[in-house]
Amino acid sequence: MGSWAPMSTAAATRRPLAPLAIVTTAAFLFALLLVLVRLQWAPLESVDHRAATGLNSLIAGHAAVVGVVKAVTWLGSSGVLWTVTGIAAAVLAIRRRWRLAIYLLVAGAGALTLDPVLKALVGRLRPVVADPISYGTGNSFPSGHALGSIVCYGALYLVFLPAARGKWRRAFTVVIAALIVAIGASRLLLGVHFVSDVLGGWALGITWLGVTAFAFELSRQAAGESTAEPMTEGLEPEARTDLLPAEPEKTMDHHRARRYGRIAAGVLVVWVLIVGILTGIGKLIMITHNGNGDLLGDRTIPRWFLAHRTPTLNRWSLDVSNLGATQDILIVSVIACVVFLAVTRRWRPVIFLAVVMFGELAAFLTVAAIVKRPRPAVPQLDSNLPTSAFPSGHMAATACLYVAIAILVIGHARGWWRYLFLIPAIVMPVAIATARMYRGEHHPTDILASVLFAALWLTAATRIIDPNKNAFDRGRLPRLPRHRDADESRATAQPIS
Repeated sequence: MGSWAPMSTAAATRRPLAPLAIVTTAAFLFALLLVLVRLQWAPLESVDHRAATGLNSLIAGHAAVVGVVKAVTWLGSSGVLWTVTGIAAAVLAIRRRWRLAIYLLVAGAGALTLDPVLKALVGRLRPVVADPISYGTGNSFPSGHALGSIVCYGALYLVFLPAARGKWRRAFTVVIAALIVAIGASRLLLGVHFVSDVLGGWALGITWLGVTAFAFELSRQAAGESTAEPMTEGLEPEARTDLLPAEPEKTMDHHRARRYGRIAAGVLVVWVLIVGILTGIGKLIMITHNGNGDLLGDRTIPRWFLAHRTPTLNRWSLDVSNLGATQDILIVSVIACVVFLAVTRRWRPVIFLAVVMFGELAAFLTVAAIVKRPRPAVPQLDSNLPTSAFPSGHMAATACLYVAIAILVIGHARGWWRYLFLIPAIVMPVAIATARMYRGEHHPTDILASVLFAALWLTAATRIIDPNKNAFDRGRLPRLPRHRDADESRATAQPIS
């Protein structure tokens, strides 16, 4: 019998007391802090102001420490929290764990609503410190970062706890707790919150988590399912299989390890050869006029785009060009990896995408550093451009990403709709190439070199890694029903006379 099975009557009676006591204490603490802060109780105000000044002085003037603290506080920002919550909810929805997905969204929405409402009601001003490092917007009590982080990461902990066992469960617990504490501490060190703000955010977050977990338990009872202890078993322990990233692999034996080693070696050797080819092409181009000759329209095409620039096209080209920037490519790559892992329950597609994208980035940086080709001899619309013009990093990353996604979808899915993914695989590179040449950032041969790299690299990675191997053995993308299947279903559903 699984660990989520009903416990004995005595145990079932004892089990809810500790969580109930924790939630009740947190609710009482928040209510007390709310009253004291609202009344501006002098002892609390004195302690808060002295702590704010002392903690802020610990990192003021230390640029490296400030950078680390700001990075930690960024992990508690609303954008990061909602991105993490949204991705987790999407994975749960794909795995058809609708109740857990709804729980994450409801918990997050509650924190998002409570924070501005309470701040407006209390109206507490933020600390004033001698060496301000960061500035917060809005009122101070409670800390939105503290509240949001404990609700978001705490809800993720309750949802995904069944997937962790043994030492991994302890590690999961420590990481979540440390992250929540670090985010709260970062707000104090940056001087944007008082200690009571952070404690109030944590207390309210624990209270809200307890209320939502209790509501989740009621929904399970209403459905006639066994109750569980969220703090030790998770909200839905029987969902463990669906909460695991991928299906368990067989124990790696000697032959499997050697095969993976050969694959890794093959990828590395091919990458080196492709980078060598691209570097050689770049060096040959640099022979003529220091890379600004008219090979394949390298002069005439940038000048033609320059002659046809307009304010409207300038704005549009910037928007299109940004779609191939590192940040946008990284976001799409992460989302694609999460979706393929959630749907296929296999690591091979994720490894394929990771190898393709990291290989592209490393190749681009290497070749650009060696070739050092200047930008086209026209005014560039972008300033402070890093690296050289050859090859186009935007073009290479865009082509590799969207073609790789198309390869995975076509290989894992069935039905005509999978071929629709060829549209972005063609349109996105063409759009990026046009925008980059329009803005005067690249020669046509820079673009062609990126196309050559993407073609060689994708072909090699696909042949060596074989990301669609055994695609239909375990997981696959959804398939739209064929007309014949629908007819057969209707025929089967006919009543028997």
